[in-house]
Amino acid sequence: MSPPIRIAARAVIVRDGAVLLVNAFPGTTELWCAPGGGGVTGEGLTETLMREVEEEIGLQITPGALAGVSEFHNPADGFHQVDIFFHASAVGEMPERWTDPEGIVVAHRWATEAELARLNHKPDHLAEMAFGERQARYIPLSQMVIKR
Repeated sequence: MSPPIRIAARAVIVRDGAVLLVNAFPGTTELWCAPGGGGVTGEGLTETLMREVEEEIGLQITPGALAGVSEFHNPADGFHQVDIFFHASAVGEMPERWTDPEGIVVAHRWATEAELARLNHKPDHLAEMAFGERQARYIPLSQMVIKR
């Protein structure tokens, strides 16, 4: 039996021409993504978004408009996730020192559009959501692969 599809909410936070990124896998910065994570039963997507961003990097946010939807699938282990991206604004600053209670996020960074183009990141259309058109669109299912 296949594992259930996981639903996650992610924040597209742009400040001073740069988008906020976190490491996507525990202990490695081989792949970057927007901060956020999986929802729990009975929790709305924007509640998930606010909780996950604060847990991961200690930043409080105000959710904004829908930025996009993307899917990832890893055929090796059956992991399938639907990410729902929201534009968001930071409320204040991130603390200088913060530890993700789940131990997943160990690094964050701000990346300009040019810097993002040189980083291994998912989804591929993150720059479009952060720096381009503001209309949400559906991105078909793609296979999760780490480029080395």
